[in-house]
Amino acid sequence: MAEKTEDKGSAGREFPGFDPKSVEAYMVRDPQALAMNFARAAENLGKAASEWLGPRERGEIAESVADPLTDLVRTLSRVTEYWISEPKRTLEAQTMLFASYMGIWTRTLSQFSGEPAAATEADALPKDKRFSDEDWVKNPFFAFLRQVYLVTASWAEKLVSEAEGLDEHTRHKAAFYVRQITAALSPVNFALTNPEVYRETVATSGANLVAGMKMLAEDIAAGGGELRLRHTDATKFAIGHNLALTPGKVIAQSDICEILQYEPSTETVLKRPLMIVPPWINKFYILDLNPQKSFIKWCVDQGHTVFVISWVNPDARHARKDWESYMREGIDFALQTIEKATGEKQVNAIGYCVGGTLLAATLAYHAKEKNRRIASATFLTTQVDFTHAGDLKVFVDEEQLAAIEKQMNAAGYLEGSKMAMAFNMLRASELIWPYVVNNYLKGQDPLPFDLLYWNSDSTRMAAANHAFYLRNCYLNNNLSKGEMTLGGKTISLKDIKIPVYNLATREDHIAPPKSVFLGSSLFGGPVDFVVTGSGHIAGVVNPPDKQKYQYWTGGKAKGEYEDWMAAAEETRGSWWPHWHAWIEDRNDQRVPARKPGGSALNAIADAPGTYVLARV
Repeated sequence: MAEKTEDKGSAGREFPGFDPKSVEAYMVRDPQALAMNFARAAENLGKAASEWLGPRERGEIAESVADPLTDLVRTLSRVTEYWISEPKRTLEAQTMLFASYMGIWTRTLSQFSGEPAAATEADALPKDKRFSDEDWVKNPFFAFLRQVYLVTASWAEKLVSEAEGLDEHTRHKAAFYVRQITAALSPVNFALTNPEVYRETVATSGANLVAGMKMLAEDIAAGGGELRLRHTDATKFAIGHNLALTPGKVIAQSDICEILQYEPSTETVLKRPLMIVPPWINKFYILDLNPQKSFIKWCVDQGHTVFVISWVNPDARHARKDWESYMREGIDFALQTIEKATGEKQVNAIGYCVGGTLLAATLAYHAKEKNRRIASATFLTTQVDFTHAGDLKVFVDEEQLAAIEKQMNAAGYLEGSKMAMAFNMLRASELIWPYVVNNYLKGQDPLPFDLLYWNSDSTRMAAANHAFYLRNCYLNNNLSKGEMTLGGKTISLKDIKIPVYNLATREDHIAPPKSVFLGSSLFGGPVDFVVTGSGHIAGVVNPPDKQKYQYWTGGKAKGEYEDWMAAAEETRGSWWPHWHAWIEDRNDQRVPARKPGGSALNAIADAPGTYVLARV
């Protein structure tokens, strides 16, 4: 016994900076139970593999002709060529990384010896919330892993940024792919290198992995052979029951949309009705999640007669429905319906994201036709100039587009899961890997969250419409150049003379604020440019009573975006009241409240309608 005590004391003297108690949570106490659960987890992993392989063996899933791995290898090989083409550069790259590793090794030895740890390159990097567990710093093993990972990821990004001879698009793609790779290879994502998962595995004797692999098999089965990563408890939500609850009616229907009109909640309403054009990527009820968050309900309560376009979830029947179809059978159809229901020839219009891009193109076409049905336009996180369109441009070049079009033409549409994955990849460290860890390694069911339920309720893209959008906007930027052809006419945004309220969100990954700012200068009439806090969704869906975030106003959008922001006036809270005041400043005339459909149209169904219920 005394000998053991002496050994323990000797170990303490040898590593005074190491506390033996710190590893107690990592010591296996029931090897038999752990082995049994590992076997059960392996069995569930086998079921997951069967769910993935089965549809492919039966021919139900054809391998994609648009292979992102091929483009990744081709792009990163350009970076590699630069660094290995000259021995001096190769040595420079290796030395850069080796010096960082030596600093980490020195710090680790200091940590074991109890001496003050020397600073390393990893300490100068921004804090990363993935490494919030205290053992990423206190435990020498995990601290070493964290530092090696962070400096290696930073080194890889430097290789891209400092490589010469790359065109802008290739460098952009290379930087994006490097971020995807480093996000995937983080030690946080593996059971044996994540202290939280390691402790959970020991504490439950591996029961977390059993539950996680079972969930993985279920998610692949739910995706029909593709992983449908669950972000929330979908069993807790149902459209029309606890989502999209604002009372209203479907008063018209076309092949590609339903027109919803909402019941008034005020005795009088603004004379000009409000038409909302949401994106067809995902569904309109992001603006009507629940009564507390609903932009639609809030507008109704302010006295707007609200009409919303609810787009169809397209299938092979809609393959040839193109941009013009969405204009004529969507926006124009809605305008005709509104006039029948209210007798009004002019409306205020809102376009959100790609719905706003379509609205802008429609307005330019209307200007050619001397069509003045839309009196004012509000654009929410809408791009009309795609010069600074962000990371989504990574997926758009001639070669990738040709592959996507071939795939769409075969099916008649693009699977919603493809777009969902692209959007998730924009924020992989927030929308992919944390859920992989929590769901499949920790075995924890995600919490119910309405916004993430909506995010997972993806939609397909009609082949002709999506191809037109990608080519004319992301690839060739024709709308901003005045070179887009719609309805046989070449349209120009300069022809749009009506007042425009143009809202950007400061942290937007989909429609970057710099892109929205640049687009403001393309309209021919007065533009009020406004920036709100947060991102593409939370910045828009921000009810006033929450008193969250802020917005900035600063007059005409001219010069550089950064200079405009530096001079802009900040106001705490939601942009909604500011927008409503902007609408009333242009026309505040009121009339008695209108019932859905008026005297001319009968209700087809209750809101939120039937098109929104179709799931992929």
